[in-house]
Amino acid sequence: MTASVKATSIRLFSFSSPQMRAFHMSWFAFFLCFFAWFGIAPLMKVVREEMSLTRDQIGWCIIGSVAITVLARLAIGWLCDRVGPRIAYTWLLIVGSLPVMAIGFAHDFTTFLIFRVLIGMIGASFVITQYHTSVMFAPNCVGTANATTAGWGNLGGGVTQLVMPLIFGLFVSVFGFSSALGWRAAMVFAGAVCALTGVAYYFLTQDTPEGNFSDLRAAGKMPESKSVNGTFLEACYDYRVWALFVIYGACFGIELTINNVAALYFVDYFDHFKNMDPVQAVGTAGLVASLFGLMNIFARTLGGFFGDRFGEKYGLSGRVKWLFIVLFLEGLALMLFSQTSILVLAIPTLLVFSLFVQMSEGATFSVVPFINKRALGSVAGIVGAGGNAGAVAAGFLFKSSAITWPTALFILGALVTLISFLSFAVNFSEAAETEARSDHEQAVGSRRQGLLVPGAEPAGA
Repeated sequence: MTASVKATSIRLFSFSSPQMRAFHMSWFAFFLCFFAWFGIAPLMKVVREEMSLTRDQIGWCIIGSVAITVLARLAIGWLCDRVGPRIAYTWLLIVGSLPVMAIGFAHDFTTFLIFRVLIGMIGASFVITQYHTSVMFAPNCVGTANATTAGWGNLGGGVTQLVMPLIFGLFVSVFGFSSALGWRAAMVFAGAVCALTGVAYYFLTQDTPEGNFSDLRAAGKMPESKSVNGTFLEACYDYRVWALFVIYGACFGIELTINNVAALYFVDYFDHFKNMDPVQAVGTAGLVASLFGLMNIFARTLGGFFGDRFGEKYGLSGRVKWLFIVLFLEGLALMLFSQTSILVLAIPTLLVFSLFVQMSEGATFSVVPFINKRALGSVAGIVGAGGNAGAVAAGFLFKSSAITWPTALFILGALVTLISFLSFAVNFSEAAETEARSDHEQAVGSRRQGLLVPGAEPAGA
C-alpha cells in the first residue's frame, strides 16, 4: 500500500473515511478485548476465597493468562497478511468471546485455569490493531496512530480494574447474587459484548484505504495470498525483529504482569486494605490498580508521537534512540515503585512508572512499521508475541515462594534497565533511511496540499 493513499493526519472526530473507521473500530475492539482478557484480575480475591486457591495456583493463573497469546500473536500476524485485518478481527472477537463467558462456569482450579489460558487468545487482537492502522496511515503519523489505537485499547486494562468490581457489586448488591455467582455473571457480560463487537467490525471496516483484500485481489490490484508465503520466515531471519521481541517483552510484558497482579499486590502488601470487607477491598484495590492502565489514555500516544518527531528530525535511528530513553527510564521507575510501601507514595510512583512503560510500547511500534513492509503482519506478530513471552517469564517470579512480590518487581526493573541497551541493535541501512525520508516528505506534502484546498480534508484522511 503506497503512502499516497494512506491518511496523512488523524481526525479524531471523523468516522466517515475508511482510515478513521479502522482507527476507531480497532482501538475500541482492542479495548474490549483487553477488558475481557483481564476482567477476572480485579476479582481474584473473591475467586481465591471461593476456590481456596494457593499462591502457586494463582501464579499458574497469571502465567496461563498470557501464555497462549504468544502463539496466537504469531499466528494472527501471518493471518492478517493473508486474509486482511477485517476478517481476522471479526473471527478473533467472536471465537475469543467463548472462553471469556465459559470461565463463569468453572467449578475448580483445573477448569478455571483451562479457561484462563484460552481467554489469552483474545490478546492477539493487539497485532490486528497495529496492522490495520499501519496500512491506513502514512509515515508522518503512523507512529502516533499505532500508539494511540494501542494505548486506548490498553486502557481496557485500567478500566476493567475499575469497572469489573462495580459490575460484580451490581450483581451482588442490586440483584442479590452471591459473591460466587456475581463474578461469573460479570465475565459472561464481558464476553457477550466482545462477540457483538466482532459482528460490528465486519460491517463497519475495510482492510485498506482502497478496499478489502478479497476485492483487490479479484480486481488484480493486489497479489494473491500465496505471494506472502515465506514472509514469516523472512521476518524470523531478521535479528532486529528478535531484538524488538525482547524489548517489547520488557515493556508490554511488564504491563500485562502489573495488570494481573496489581489488585492483589495492593491488598496483600499495603495495610490500608487489611480491615476492609471483601467487596470493599476488591473495589478499592481495583480503583488504585486502575490508575496504572488508565494512563494509556495519553501515555502510549506520547511514545508514538515523539517517535514520529524523533524520526522526522533524526531519521529511523532517531526513533531507536527515543525507544532507548523511555525504556531505560521505565526500568528505573519500576525499581523505585517496588521499594515503596506507603500507599500515598506508591500511587504517584505507580503513575510515573506507568507513563514510561506505555511510552516505551508506543516507541517500539513507531519502529516496527519500518522493519519489513512486505512482512508487516509477521513482524508485528513476532514483536507483539514478545510482550506476552515477557509476561510469561515474569509470571514465574510471582509464582515462586522464595521471593516476595516487591522483590520480584525490583528484579524486573533491573532487567528492563539492562534490556534498554538492546535498542541499539536495531539498525537501518542508508537505503531504508532514504526511503523513509522520501515517504515522510511525500506524506507531509500531500497533507499540506489538502490543507491548501478550501474545504478539503488532508489527503487520505
